[in-house]
Amino acid sequence: MIVIPMVGKSSRFFQAGYTRPKYELMVHGRSVFAHAVASFEAYFDSEFFLFLVRGDFGAEAFVRQELASLGVRRFELVVFEQETAGQADTVYQGLQRMRGAGSGGALTIFNIDTFRPGFTMPALDCDGYLEVFEGEGEHWSFVRPGADGRVLETTEKVRISNLCSDGLYQFRERSLFEQAFRHAASNDLRVRAEFYIAPLYNYLIAAGRDIRYVTVGAGEIVFCGTPDEYLAAVKHGNTSHAN
Repeated sequence: MIVIPMVGKSSRFFQAGYTRPKYELMVHGRSVFAHAVASFEAYFDSEFFLFLVRGDFGAEAFVRQELASLGVRRFELVVFEQETAGQADTVYQGLQRMRGAGSGGALTIFNIDTFRPGFTMPALDCDGYLEVFEGEGEHWSFVRPGADGRVLETTEKVRISNLCSDGLYQFRERSLFEQAFRHAASNDLRVRAEFYIAPLYNYLIAAGRDIRYVTVGAGEIVFCGTPDEYLAAVKHGNTSHAN
């Protein structure tokens, strides 16, 4: 299952003068939403998609229309009328509320404001992985790398290496994510008042689980999380997808 949380407020975009949520904005003839979801077009026929959407701005109707255009057939939407305590909380609530709440299997989570043209899932035998790139700045999730691609530690907004998460997270089983989130919630392990996904892996690492990282080139990723990133994507971004 691939989960796309999209209940953020787009506050930086509204403050910059935009009048619609960032996922509706256009980049090279397609919405940000369409580009992000098309990252997984190789899996449109094989994977189930769960979209977690806000109850305002006509989000549900917009998403359904875009999914019809993209050709995504197996999906469910969960609508949020209230704010959550961060992306990890959003995903956890969405999993509990979806109609197939008892289903298991692998869980992949991805941001709605990032594009990964031509993405394919790596052939890894592990309990979970993060996709990372070599980047600058303090505003990312980070991994401390170990031998053979293993993750020794993850942090949020604390730079422990130059390996930054691009927002793609995978768990071998949905239950691993749920266990890790319940641990974080019961111990109030928030960062800046929110529950982030990357730090959840620390619970699994401490339990002896095999967590890996996969490094991709910065040129393989297009970010649209801020107005400046969006304008750069409009001007320069490689948003091409295989057809």
